[in-house]
Amino acid sequence: MSAPAVAVRDLRVQLAGVPILTGVDLSVAAGEWVTVIGPNGAGKSTLLRAVGGLLPTEDAVSLFGTPIQQLRRRDRARVVATVAQSPVVPAGMSVLDYVLLGRTPYIAPLGRESTADLAAAHDVLDRLDLTGFHARELATLSGGERQRVFLARAFAQGATLLLLDEPTSALDIGHQQDVLELVDQLRRAHGLTVVATMHDLSIAGEYADRLVLLADGQVAAVGNPREVLTTELLARHYRATVKVIDGERGPLVVPVRPASAPDGVLGRC
Repeated sequence: MSAPAVAVRDLRVQLAGVPILTGVDLSVAAGEWVTVIGPNGAGKSTLLRAVGGLLPTEDAVSLFGTPIQQLRRRDRARVVATVAQSPVVPAGMSVLDYVLLGRTPYIAPLGRESTADLAAAHDVLDRLDLTGFHARELATLSGGERQRVFLARAFAQGATLLLLDEPTSALDIGHQQDVLELVDQLRRAHGLTVVATMHDLSIAGEYADRLVLLADGQVAAVGNPREVLTTELLARHYRATVKVIDGERGPLVVPVRPASAPDGVLGRC
């Protein structure tokens, strides 16, 4: 039996002395799409950063059977590609040069990108509807355009594990669908593993094989979308009044206005 793509055991993370994750366990099979959901402050982004090797984890995280702390940076970059919510962008950098940063793990020290590297960058830009943007400076792009460029860099990296932190947060609904369909196509065609965080619960339920609900730094629920996206769980952990509709590809979560209490105060779930 092969090792899982991601194995997290009793992960505990403190930032500035404040506990963020307190004993998280998670296993993601190779080729699986798992999306982490939860209210603000639950620890979703922190979990992704830990899985990506950006936080010390004391051997709590393994990728494809190897403790992440044992992977050299270049080797880790060939395994895992991360798209953060707000990546740091060097001033004056063009779209093409930024996407080519994803090819760094394959370029020798002091070397230059090859014809194959350039072809990979151009291909992913075209697939993300960024044809003609190659020479544009990132600073001149809209938020949605920049988000697609950030994703392009991750795709160009050719890693087997994609970590996507709110990948559609700045996109209109059309580009949301384009990006997520492309992620799913690449996953199925190349056996990629995807771990994402999302706030849009309906989209999360349509694309993920499994959902992990984080609350207060712990796993509150895990299972397929229909097991996790229930009115009871969402009321308890989001303090939200919703209606869950059975859609063709997963449950659809529709917010509904809470009923007013007799004294005029909004009722709680």
